[in-house]
Amino acid sequence: MSIWAIVPAAGVGHRMGSAIPKQYLPLCGKPVIAHTLERIAQIEDLSGLLLVLHPDDQQFAEFFYAEAGAVETLEIVRGGDERCHSVLNAVLSLKTRAQPDDWVLVHDAARPCVRATDIDALVLALGSHPVGGLLARPVSDTLKQVNSNHEVLKTVDRSMHWQALTPQMFRFDILLRALSAAVASGDKITDDAAAVEALGLKPLVVPGSTDNIKITHESDLGLAERIIEQQASTTGVSP
Repeated sequence: MSIWAIVPAAGVGHRMGSAIPKQYLPLCGKPVIAHTLERIAQIEDLSGLLLVLHPDDQQFAEFFYAEAGAVETLEIVRGGDERCHSVLNAVLSLKTRAQPDDWVLVHDAARPCVRATDIDALVLALGSHPVGGLLARPVSDTLKQVNSNHEVLKTVDRSMHWQALTPQMFRFDILLRALSAAVASGDKITDDAAAVEALGLKPLVVPGSTDNIKITHESDLGLAERIIEQQASTTGVSP
């Protein structure tokens, strides 16, 4: 049984307010995406690593080829209008190679701090699971439901709520069916698990580390740098 990895990086990062997509911003001496790909490439017995880029991407060659030696078997896939389209394009490119019960692991390009131990924990926890699952963490803050005027309607019980992270990993056939259905219906989904849930299936939640942050705003870069430096100090591996 194989593991295939997909890193969608076709977004332009409007919320970041940067002249270039956030995945190409410098972080500890190299682009954000270089850190992400290096960590995903370390998955044991990885059958393939697919990077999904925007059709008009102008930064990949300029910002990443200098780091490409760290990832030997990288395939480039053309991205789509939304994240689900991009991931589906990558999944479709595997149709002639992947078996129905192969694993497909999807990880955000803007999560460069993911720990190898968390990835290993996800793979181990899913084992023979028929569907798949995702890294996540329990919500620790008090949750408020508000109306369109930002007025509080009620306090939400947080005990059953988890914040979804990536990687998320699902059986090839299930992810293909889920994303195809989501794209065909026009449903706006924000992660792959949501598409799988829409099939009536129940992904497994695997606890992940709090430092697996997603770079969304400018201030996140400074936090990611501190996390990576701290991780390097404990592992002895330079960032």
